[in-house]
Amino acid sequence: MSIPAVAQTPAWRERFAYLRYQIGRSPLTIAGLVISAFVLFCMIFAPWLAPYDPNALDLIHRLAPPSAQHWFGTDEVGRDLLSRVLYGSQQSVGVGLFVAFTSCLIGGLLGCMSGVIGGRFDSLIMRLMDIMLSVPSLVLIMALTAALGPSLFNAMLAITLVRIPFYVRLARGQALSIRQMGYVKAAQTFGAGRWHIVLWHVARNATPPLLVQLSLDIGAAILMASALGFIGLGAQQPTAEWGAMVATGRNYILDQWWYSTFPGLAILLTATGFNLLGDGVRDLLDPRQQGK
Repeated sequence: MSIPAVAQTPAWRERFAYLRYQIGRSPLTIAGLVISAFVLFCMIFAPWLAPYDPNALDLIHRLAPPSAQHWFGTDEVGRDLLSRVLYGSQQSVGVGLFVAFTSCLIGGLLGCMSGVIGGRFDSLIMRLMDIMLSVPSLVLIMALTAALGPSLFNAMLAITLVRIPFYVRLARGQALSIRQMGYVKAAQTFGAGRWHIVLWHVARNATPPLLVQLSLDIGAAILMASALGFIGLGAQQPTAEWGAMVATGRNYILDQWWYSTFPGLAILLTATGFNLLGDGVRDLLDPRQQGK
């Protein structure tokens, strides 16, 4: 008599079920996921969702309050604020995503190399990172942006450079621990090169904490970019950018409240959504949470 074989669930399906279970346990993570997905949807489809050209002037309807024709009202030259908020998501959220992913990639690789190679290279990299971390982040970002010149690209570059040291230190700490593992020692014994060890063994196993930091950095980068736009060091007119819109709208805050309110709410909603999502990713990838 043959014993029927027990059907095994594929590994990817088990991981997906675990992921869905963990996300379902946290209403705040679900809220962050929904908000982030909505913001990304608006960013991608802004050209089709916007009812007007964001730079189209209409002086007859300047500073018009919210209405059926202009849901968010208009600005001082009659531009539709809803369209500008939608297009502004491409600038503000785009900066946040670019900064987080670029700084994570560069800082992660540099930190892994520093931890594996060691010696003078490690000392040089870490002293440079210590110098950068000794200056408050926002002050250093403003100084770099002012030196490079006010523009959205320069602001994005400055924020990326300032965020890299955080990933370098995190990745280096992981690399120092991972390089002592048996499988890394075995790879070195069999003649594996440094690049192979860095990319195949160290970087792969250092990814979870880097992903946690990345998910938390998106919201912070959006706030930094908006702050630079607010003080005039970010996107320049007529580019639609949330921080610059809030800065211009503050001149009309007493009578035309909608001008700065809706871009400000967009910043608040987006930063909150990505921060909640980042907290969920942190809880999901934290080994201490997996046994709960």
